[in-house]
Amino acid sequence: MNELHAILKAFAESQHHAEPVFLATVVNVKGSTYRRPGARMLMTPAGQMVGTISGGCLENDVFEHTRVSMPDGKPIVVIYDTTADEDIVWGFGLGCNGVVQVLIERLDKDDPVNPLAFINQCFCKQQQGAIATVFNVEGTVNIKVGSRLILNSDNSVITDIEEPSLTVAIIKDAQIALENQHSSVNKYQLTLGKIDIFIEVIQPPTRLTIFGAGHDAVPVAQFAKALGWHVTTVDCRASEATRERFSMADEVILSRREILHKQICVDKHTIAVVMTHNYLDDLEILKMLLPSSALYLGFLGPKHRTERLLQDLRAEGINYTAEQLQRLHGPVGIDIGADTPEAIALSIIAEIQAVLTSRRGGFLRDRTVPIHQRNEVKQTQVGRFINSGGGAYKPSLPG
Repeated sequence: MNELHAILKAFAESQHHAEPVFLATVVNVKGSTYRRPGARMLMTPAGQMVGTISGGCLENDVFEHTRVSMPDGKPIVVIYDTTADEDIVWGFGLGCNGVVQVLIERLDKDDPVNPLAFINQCFCKQQQGAIATVFNVEGTVNIKVGSRLILNSDNSVITDIEEPSLTVAIIKDAQIALENQHSSVNKYQLTLGKIDIFIEVIQPPTRLTIFGAGHDAVPVAQFAKALGWHVTTVDCRASEATRERFSMADEVILSRREILHKQICVDKHTIAVVMTHNYLDDLEILKMLLPSSALYLGFLGPKHRTERLLQDLRAEGINYTAEQLQRLHGPVGIDIGADTPEAIALSIIAEIQAVLTSRRGGFLRDRTVPIHQRNEVKQTQVGRFINSGGGAYKPSLPG
């Protein structure tokens, strides 16, 4: 179970008790830091901490803030600056040369803008969304740290921000973030002050479909589940024993290649790995997957086997484009010298992760640019309200 799933589970369990729970979220970073914006940690008064916001050096201090710095329960932002030598005096020993801003807040399950409730909704519905969180307020504006705007995939909005002109600007930027699939930090200049907001894109778990239920497919499913992915195992031999062997999978489909297309839903978010060890099964699966919009198609086996599959498709009059072939990875995996089921599974999962993040999978020591993309910071002048003449007010859209 990955970190975010563990946090969601711990929050759900906490609702059976009367004790308050606190959430720490990295909302902004500068320079080199261990975790990126969006990293979270859930805390209870009993000392339970689920998730991490650093390499283990900030967690205890953040937890102490829930005890001594939040008597009124209002959200606070704690800044850790490790760019100076004073870090040694503090005793954090972060080992990074950067600045981390952490929002700490008490969670209310009935709060309509509860971030964990929204993330859980996105996961359950397999939908994207965006969370815009205020983490810095300057001036005399009537907006509080911890205020939020939530944008659903259908563009519906939930917010406790009561400044309409700012709300319009945030919605526009949240829509851009969803379109670009990239979180950002946005600074808004209002008439009476400034607001800093972290806009986070929420993605549902990666959906991996494994065609094949042999013993070598088991570690692929296990590694994927460790990353929090949604795993479907498809057994074209329709063996009932598969359900027990792949008990970690979210779904097990027992089928035959002749009817497979009726039971499998493939879309642009689908990640498919084919490892049936049956040539005719693979041919039928490739015939179904290649013209689909699947994001990634991985086929186990040597390169000449994949080429033969493609030749047989051409012989059947099935043509494919260069774009479709670009999504086909055969042999599947990256070159790490894998020769055991576990190492091969690691190679496969690593390649998928690289594709999802648009990376090449090389050695980090050979990179000449930062490992993580620097935070995008957008500055917006929020328009003033103008009287429309009929007594109502309409916002002047920024930009």
